[in-house]
Amino acid sequence: MTASFWFLFVGIFLLAGLVKGVIGMGLPTVAMGLLALALPPAEAAAILVVPSLVTNVWQLLAGPRFGALARRLWPMMLGVMAGTIASAGVLAGDAAGLAEAGLGAALALYAIVGLSGIKFAVTPSRETWLAPAVGVTTGLVTGATGVFVMPAVPYLQAIGLQRDELIQALGLSFTVSTVALALGLLRVEAWQAQSIGLSALALVSALGGMQLGQVLRQRIAPSTFRTVFFAGLLLLGLYLALQGLA
Repeated sequence: MTASFWFLFVGIFLLAGLVKGVIGMGLPTVAMGLLALALPPAEAAAILVVPSLVTNVWQLLAGPRFGALARRLWPMMLGVMAGTIASAGVLAGDAAGLAEAGLGAALALYAIVGLSGIKFAVTPSRETWLAPAVGVTTGLVTGATGVFVMPAVPYLQAIGLQRDELIQALGLSFTVSTVALALGLLRVEAWQAQSIGLSALALVSALGGMQLGQVLRQRIAPSTFRTVFFAGLLLLGLYLALQGLA
């Protein structure tokens, strides 16, 4: 690994942490998308486990209603676990190009939804059957691409949670997705000892970026930052999708 790789590696997690510090999400999405430019998707996902887990557990425990959210969202979380573990072989298998194209498509779709400003609404009566379906779908996407925002994030935004509840619910969903991804990578023997050391370094960089992001949050409008973030994510997603299919 060259000096330029280490410079790129630290920079990626500083940027990903900065994004999370400003808008409360986006660390694994940004990091996975950029790491996939230099590393195989399975290796990038393995490195992402520690920083993603620590930052999301922090976000989860800082919220006000963990017990109530866990009781409400457990069918979705079970679906996330099952789908992720079942599909992890795609990310770690021979179809690396397919996984990269899938990652690009997931990022682009997430960006389009974010830029469009589309707002969905889910009534409580529909949560009974929709939550497990969203969970399994999110898990399948996570196991195949390493990105766990679709369709979990739009769904959680649509079920009527208050701001603090939503942030905590996102922390819960991302924490479960991270644990499930780690188990899935272990199941297909895609976890290497080297990944643990790189994950620790990534955590330090990400936490530094989060601190910078929280300072930056006070200086710019989050809506402006979100627009720039989603526009950049769209371009990155399209690039990865085309590269994976080439």
